[in-house]
Amino acid sequence: MGMDSRIEIKVTNPKKVDNVVHPVGQGHATSASSPPQPSASSPPTDGRGRQQQQALEEGLRHSRGRGRQGRGLIDYMPFKNWVPWLIPGFVIANVVVFLISMFINNCPKNSSSCVGRFLGRFSFQPMKENPLLGPSADTLEKMGALDVIKVVHKHQAWRLISCIWLHAGVFHILANMLSLLFIGIRLEQEFGFVRIGLLYLFAGFGGSLMSALFIQAGISVGASGALFGLLGSMLSELITNWTIYANKLAALLTLIFIVVINLAVGLLPHVDNFAHIGGFISGFLLGFVFLIRPQFGYISKKHIPTGYIVTSNKPKHKPYQYILWLVSMILLVLGFTFGLILLFRGVNLNDQCSWCHYMSCVPTKLWSCKSQQAYCESIEYQNQLNLTCISNGKSSIYNLSGESTSQVQQLCTKLCTR
Repeated sequence: MGMDSRIEIKVTNPKKVDNVVHPVGQGHATSASSPPQPSASSPPTDGRGRQQQQALEEGLRHSRGRGRQGRGLIDYMPFKNWVPWLIPGFVIANVVVFLISMFINNCPKNSSSCVGRFLGRFSFQPMKENPLLGPSADTLEKMGALDVIKVVHKHQAWRLISCIWLHAGVFHILANMLSLLFIGIRLEQEFGFVRIGLLYLFAGFGGSLMSALFIQAGISVGASGALFGLLGSMLSELITNWTIYANKLAALLTLIFIVVINLAVGLLPHVDNFAHIGGFISGFLLGFVFLIRPQFGYISKKHIPTGYIVTSNKPKHKPYQYILWLVSMILLVLGFTFGLILLFRGVNLNDQCSWCHYMSCVPTKLWSCKSQQAYCESIEYQNQLNLTCISNGKSSIYNLSGESTSQVQQLCTKLCTR
């Protein structure tokens, strides 16, 4: 393509709402049948003018490749392509935290049947204790695993965030980090590290919050809630930016299929599907807030080369995009606020919903969904000695003021073994 000082932009059957770029001057075209003619005010032919011409022609090529072939219409400017570094950084951070957990765990010091003893201090707990090849539950708890008792009664709300950086074992972290690279890098390339970083953290927080409201036995760790948040944001991003995509229905059905399959895996025992669901819902709403794009055909004037004008009737966003943004923001604020209020009041939503536990595990002949972990913990709270017993996901609190230590231990054993 020659580098002439004139750039002719032909429009085939333009509509009134189409965006048309014209050179500025007395002889510029005003209709589809009259292509723009050169004038005394045409762009200069110096290096800057040539770069502007190339940028405009590049926009033309992209507009033809976005599902509107045959229209020499510059109504699409390519989005900025970011260099991903935050998601790889998250992966490195998770791996480093896992190695620190294994170092602190020091299995040979506490057990004679460690797996991979040649690894020394980094060897894994016995398979009967942790089949995922990782540290003990005590180590994870010390590192910041989600423990509802400590969050509610000992004011350790930071565990709602710290737990998403911990993993139960090699298999656990391997699956999560591969998924994070596969999903997260593509999103960071398109939307940048700020939006995707915030989305990851808020979705992880949402997953932890929902998990804490439904599963109050034992501890919970993992980045799965944040990962499901990224997956949910991909779905909402497709919906809110519907006008700029080709093959929309195929992409929508593919995403829905992936989401359903992953949530179905969470129905197996020992999988915290409430964290998956909470993360997905949070990410789905956050996608409408963070990942909104200008509609197809919108041209930002700052991207138009000097010497050209744009005739456009299209606003930056469609009305439904603003509505989705507002509704999602309201739901997020209300959801997080009321969720935290319920959590710090010690509410267990399993007591209010008799069937909700099936969302995390469905019992079959092959496995049981009953929690094998039951324990009690005595806590001095507001000058009163309370005994909290958790068994099969339900918690009970008893006031033990005036009881001796031996009586507390006997009651704890009785309650938690019944």
